[in-house]
Amino acid sequence: MPQEFKKQYKEILEKYILRQTEHNLYEGQNISRQLIQKNISPEEVISIHKASLEEIMSDLPEEVWHSFDLLIEVMVRYGLALKEHQTLIQKQQNIKMEMELAANVQQTLLKTKVPNLVDLDIGMISVPAKEMNGDYTHFLHDSTHVGIAVADVIGKGIPAALCMSMIKYGMDSLDGAETNPVIVLDVINRIVEKSVSDSMFISMFYGKYDTSKSEFTYASAGHEPPLFYCSESSSFSELQAKGLLLGVIPNVKYEQHSIALKKGDFVVMMTDGVTECRSKEGFIEQQTIMDIIENVKDQCAQEMVEYVFHKLEELQDFEQRDDFTLVIFKKV
Repeated sequence: MPQEFKKQYKEILEKYILRQTEHNLYEGQNISRQLIQKNISPEEVISIHKASLEEIMSDLPEEVWHSFDLLIEVMVRYGLALKEHQTLIQKQQNIKMEMELAANVQQTLLKTKVPNLVDLDIGMISVPAKEMNGDYTHFLHDSTHVGIAVADVIGKGIPAALCMSMIKYGMDSLDGAETNPVIVLDVINRIVEKSVSDSMFISMFYGKYDTSKSEFTYASAGHEPPLFYCSESSSFSELQAKGLLLGVIPNVKYEQHSIALKKGDFVVMMTDGVTECRSKEGFIEQQTIMDIIENVKDQCAQEMVEYVFHKLEELQDFEQRDDFTLVIFKKV
C-alpha cells in the first residue's frame, strides 16, 4: 500500500473529525476514485482507517478497536462476493451482446419475402418472445404457385436458431414452389434427422396454393392444424393432416390433402404461440381466437394478422410467453 495514500487518507480523516464540513466529505468522496484505480479492497480501506484513527485518537476504548477487526472480516467476505457479482454481471452483458448479434444474424439469414399474387392476399406476422425466434416462416413462389412453410422448434435460444438454419438449407434445396407438400416435408425431415440433435424436434406445416385451380394443398409434420374459413357458410374448420415431427426417424409417411378456395375463403396458419395463449384465467380457447379472426374477416390479410396479434397480446396483459407466428392466405 503506497505510504502517500495512507498519509493522504489520515489527513482527510483528521480534518473531518475536527470540522465535519461538506468540503471534508467531498474530499472523502474524491479519494474513493483512487481506491478503484489502485484496486484497493474494502478490507484494506478499513485497515487504513483503523491505523489512521489509532494515530489520531489513541485513547479510544479497546472494544472499539476490536470492532474494526470484525468489520475487516466482514469486508473480506463482502469484497469476494462483490467481485463475483461484478464478474457475473460482465458475463451476462457479454452473453446479451452475443445474443443480440446472433438474433440479427438470424433475422438476416432467415428473412423471407411475402409474394404478391393477383388472386391471393397474404398476411404474415412473426414476433419472438425473446431475442431468438424459435418459429420459422418461408415462402416459395413462381408465376402460378406459392408455397408456405411454417415451422416451430421445440426449444429456445441459439440451439433452436441453428435448427432453423437446417430448415432454411432444406427449403433452398427444393426445385420450386410447385413441389408437393409431402415431398417438401420428406426432404426437410431427412436433413433434420441427420443434422440435428436427438433432443431437438421440429413441427412443420407446408401448404401450396395453385393459382390456376384456386386449390390449396397441404401436409403437416406434427404441427398445429390450420383453420379454414368458408365464406359461404361463415364457419371455421381445422385442416387435419397426420405426420410425425421432423427429426424423429428418417422415413416418415405424410398425409396430403387439398381444398378449393372460393372468394372470401381464407386459411389461417399458426404456431402454438397463437393456440396456447394464456390469460390470468387460463388458456384462451380456440373459439375465442376464431371469433377474433372473424371480426376482421373483411379486412386485408395483413391487417387481419396484426389485429389478431394485438388482440391476443391484450388478452395476455401484454406478457408474451412464446414465439408468435400467424400467416393468412385469403382468396380475393
